[in-house]
Amino acid sequence: MPRIELIVGLGNPGREYAHTRHNAGFWFVDAVAQAHGASFRTEHRFHAEIAKFTLTSPPVRECWLLKPHTFMNKSGQAVAGLAAFHKMAAENILVVHDDLDLAAGSVRLKQGGGHGGHNGLRDLIALVGADFIRLRIGIGHPGKGRDVEGYVLQRAPAVEQKLLDDALADALAALPLIMNGELEKAMQQLHTSKLQPDLE
Repeated sequence: MPRIELIVGLGNPGREYAHTRHNAGFWFVDAVAQAHGASFRTEHRFHAEIAKFTLTSPPVRECWLLKPHTFMNKSGQAVAGLAAFHKMAAENILVVHDDLDLAAGSVRLKQGGGHGGHNGLRDLIALVGADFIRLRIGIGHPGKGRDVEGYVLQRAPAVEQKLLDDALADALAALPLIMNGELEKAMQQLHTSKLQPDLE
C-alpha cells in the first residue's frame, strides 16, 4: 500500500503562467502548503521550489511538496533529483496535473499509466518511471487539437475557474486518504463528488 512521501505539482514557472489552466498542479500544492502552514523555498540543486509539511491526521508524518522551476516538458528533472536524494520510490510520489480529457471541475485519481500527450508526464515517466500516483484535475478540452496549446496557457473564465477551485478543495479534502495509501476510498470520494461527464 503506497504511502505518499512527495507531492509534485506540475506547472510552468513565471508570473505570466501563474493563473493559466496548465498550472493546476501548482495551485494544488500551494493550497496544501497554505492549509498546513508550510512555506516554499527555492532549492537550486533540484531546480525547484520545495516545502515540507506535517500531516496531523493519524498517522502523523511529514511529506515534501515540490514545484519544478524547469518548464513543463522538463518536469522530470526536478522530481528525479529530489526522489533520488531521499531514496523515494515512484509509487510513493503523488503527481498533480491538469487533464484535458476530463471536464472542468472533475477530479480523478489513478496509479500508473501513460502520459496521454501531457508533456510533463512524458518527461516524468522517462526519468522516474510510470508507477507514481496521479491526481488529475480536469480543465476541459477546447475541441480541436490545434487549439490545445493556447487553451492550456490561458486563464479560465470565472465560471470555469469556480469549478476548478471546487475541484482543488475536493482533492485537498481527500489528501489524508491518498497519503495513507487508501486509494480506493479516496477514489470513491473524489469520483462521486462531481457528476460532470468526462471524455474517457
